[in-house]
Amino acid sequence: MYMICTFLTIVVHILYYVNIITNYYKSEIVINIGNKLKELRAAEGWTQAEVAERINTSRVNYTRYETGKVRPDYEMLIALADVFEISLDELFDRPGKL
Repeated sequence: MYMICTFLTIVVHILYYVNIITNYYKSEIVINIGNKLKELRAAEGWTQAEVAERINTSRVNYTRYETGKVRPDYEMLIALADVFEISLDELFDRPGKL
C-alpha cells in the first residue's frame, strides 16, 4: 500500500510540473504574438480600432490579443496574417524554411 501511495504521489508531482511547463510555453507564445501584432500595427501606422475593423472584431478583443489576455483562434490568426500581408510563420516569428 505504501509503494502505491508513493508512486501516485510521484505521478501527481510529475503531472503538476508538466502542467507548469506547458503553461509557461503557452504564455510565451501568446506574449510573442501580442508583441508581434503591436509591432506590425505600429509599422502600418494603424490604431487598434482600425485593425479590429479589418478583422471584423471589436477593439476590445483585438487589444486582448495584443496584451496576451486572449489567444486568437486559428481563423483569427489567418485573418491577422492576411491583414498584415505576412505568413503565419512570420506572425509567430519563425524563420522561413528552405
